[in-house]
Amino acid sequence: MADNDRKQSGGGYNNRKRRYREDDDYDRRPQRRRYDAPLPVRIRKQLLGLAESPVRRWHEEVQSIAHVVADNYEDQELRTSFLELVPQLLIEQPLKTPFVAAVVLVINSLKPDILSDLLARVTVATEEKIKVGEWRDVKLYLKFLACLQSCLEGDGLFPLLEELFNRAGDLQTASSDDTIGTELVKIILLTIPYIMATSSTQWQQKAAELMDKTDVIASEPHALQVLIDPYHPEDGKESPTANMSLIGLLQKQLQNEAMNGWELSCLPRPWQMPPEEVEQQEKLDNAQKHALPTISIPENVVAGPRPLFPEIYFSVYLNQEIESVPPVSNIASSLIRDALLDTINILDFNRGVTARFLIDVDCYFAPGTFVKRATPFDRLRDVEGDRSTWKPEDVAVDAVFSQLFALPTPEHKLVYYHSVLTEACKIAPAAVAPSLGRAIRYSYQNIHQLDLELCNRFLDWFTHHLSNFGFMWKWTEWVEDVSLPDMDPRKSFILGALDKEIRLSFAQRIKGTLPEPYQALIGPEKEQDTPEFKYNDDRTPFAAEGREIAALLKRKAPDEEIQPIIDRIHSAALDQSVDAFVSSTDVFMTAVCWVGSKSLSHVLACIERTKDRLLDAGAASEAARAQIITAVVAYWSAHPGVAITIIEKLLNYSIITPGAVIEWALVGDRAGPYGQALGKAWVFELVFNTVVKVTGRLRQVVSSGTSDGVEEEVASMRDLFKNMEDVLVSWAEGTKDQIMDPMESDGGEDLVKRWGARWLRVFRRRSAIEETFLLENKLAS
Repeated sequence: MADNDRKQSGGGYNNRKRRYREDDDYDRRPQRRRYDAPLPVRIRKQLLGLAESPVRRWHEEVQSIAHVVADNYEDQELRTSFLELVPQLLIEQPLKTPFVAAVVLVINSLKPDILSDLLARVTVATEEKIKVGEWRDVKLYLKFLACLQSCLEGDGLFPLLEELFNRAGDLQTASSDDTIGTELVKIILLTIPYIMATSSTQWQQKAAELMDKTDVIASEPHALQVLIDPYHPEDGKESPTANMSLIGLLQKQLQNEAMNGWELSCLPRPWQMPPEEVEQQEKLDNAQKHALPTISIPENVVAGPRPLFPEIYFSVYLNQEIESVPPVSNIASSLIRDALLDTINILDFNRGVTARFLIDVDCYFAPGTFVKRATPFDRLRDVEGDRSTWKPEDVAVDAVFSQLFALPTPEHKLVYYHSVLTEACKIAPAAVAPSLGRAIRYSYQNIHQLDLELCNRFLDWFTHHLSNFGFMWKWTEWVEDVSLPDMDPRKSFILGALDKEIRLSFAQRIKGTLPEPYQALIGPEKEQDTPEFKYNDDRTPFAAEGREIAALLKRKAPDEEIQPIIDRIHSAALDQSVDAFVSSTDVFMTAVCWVGSKSLSHVLACIERTKDRLLDAGAASEAARAQIITAVVAYWSAHPGVAITIIEKLLNYSIITPGAVIEWALVGDRAGPYGQALGKAWVFELVFNTVVKVTGRLRQVVSSGTSDGVEEEVASMRDLFKNMEDVLVSWAEGTKDQIMDPMESDGGEDLVKRWGARWLRVFRRRSAIEETFLLENKLAS
């Protein structure tokens, strides 16, 4: 109590301190020095954050930046920073192009000299990009110039677009297989809407004339389109994307827009001021016009560093009950997709920023283009009248999937697109996860008609994605498919998914995430970290010799100690009338696998030590070479992912050849009887990786610039593809011995033939791509 009284009365020091704190206009605490960022830094920050917040109004941001730049343009540092940042922003953040253009248009109404300087920069950059064939950058610069059409003299950008079309026409006339001309037409068609967004009435005639010209090229299907169609339907059925060539769709969409007065309702128009800004709008309308500096186009345009292929519009939200993405009849589907794909592929160095742009996609298009974020799909039915039902999350997910499923290959490694979806899911799980769920269901339901390469890409992404979120999925939805034959595409996908999940975790963990009907698909052998060594069983032929070799390998004995045991195996095998080399190879390779089973580094060290003997075994006969693969796969049968990794290392050491892998997988029944190997995801993975290794080696040799070894590599690759063609045609046409023999066939002939046709399409495409690469390099040299 006394202590409390003392506290209430307070000591002199504490009381003084309290009085000082309460005195008006007095504060003894040191003040932190205010730091005002330099003007160029502030402008840079404002430009980089342009349109990112749904709270800030476009016209206020635009005018704020424009007035500061115009008022301080004499500052050399600010001028340099602004003129360098704008072109960079156009390339790195293409979603913001209309907003950057609006800033420039307002600046032009205040200080026209600035636009003259900027036009000079952008046009020079555009010309340089045309010369080297950086067509995406060309498209992005033209998109910006199109947004400035209202302040350009004469016909503005149209003469340049017409000249681009003339080049495209010449290229298409020279060769119907040309892809540069197709790319130029795509750029023209994607630029026109941004010109028309500046004035829907003034340029109608010029746009109509240009579209009449592009129709000739855009409406004609490209020769390569059949090979890159993401769907491979059964005979007699039409692909869902049969008439969805990107430039063909763009042409039709623009014609529809022309008939509707160029409404272009999805495009933002931040240069159009609200009614209260009538004075600023008048300044914009009466601003000085500028002549567009000349952009020369060389007579011979080049394809550039990135291979060009015709594009097909792909969506995982086709034929839904309610439209959650723009339909292909609407120009918004192409314009929004184009801006998102540029963003995704340009910002590959920062997946977090990419994901944030995808989540914020509704900030960069006209108000009312999308429904509110995270609106449940079922609630779309409640949207009244003609209001949009497009979900921003669906549009973003759709764009990433279009890259995951892009043929022949997307621009970046597939794992980048995996990571973008993972980041988006982490940023906005409640919004993105349901969209991903519907994308997964669509892909699974169409697994039977998806291109086989895309099925395996989907399998890789699906399992990788689940591994980032506790391996949780509604497996109960697919319970009925567990009882299907293993050769059914859906059952094959389930088996492949479980195998890859186990690779990314361990069997017991994965079993804990699965409903009861799936439990039988994960046998007890998959729960063992190290497979049983078959030579521990005395009933196995050459069991004693197998144990002896394993013991010698374990203590790193020299080859001289191993040879006598190999000789004993040869002698016993001859006595039993079996192939001596096959028998000794089986024993030795199995022992190598067992000794190295602790980790990948262990098995690599073991292979390194025994490389010479394995090379001799592989060179002894084709049967012995095949037995090396058989021994690896047999030992790691419960974990085929490990077997694939070891086989790839054996290929690197040239112990086995790519042809041996192909023959082992597709000829005979070593990988599965009666063609069952064709339905196993891991067999496709093994063969596909082997072919990629061969083609990668070829490209490396060709690109090195020397002629040494090129002919040998080309001949080797062509032999490989020819052998694959022969064997896969026989599977696809049902002329393979295993199918024709009624005693061996299991009645699944149609399934086997379908799998054969799907494999055949994949590797015919790979062959065609490599031949195109060789032709282009021959022409270039």
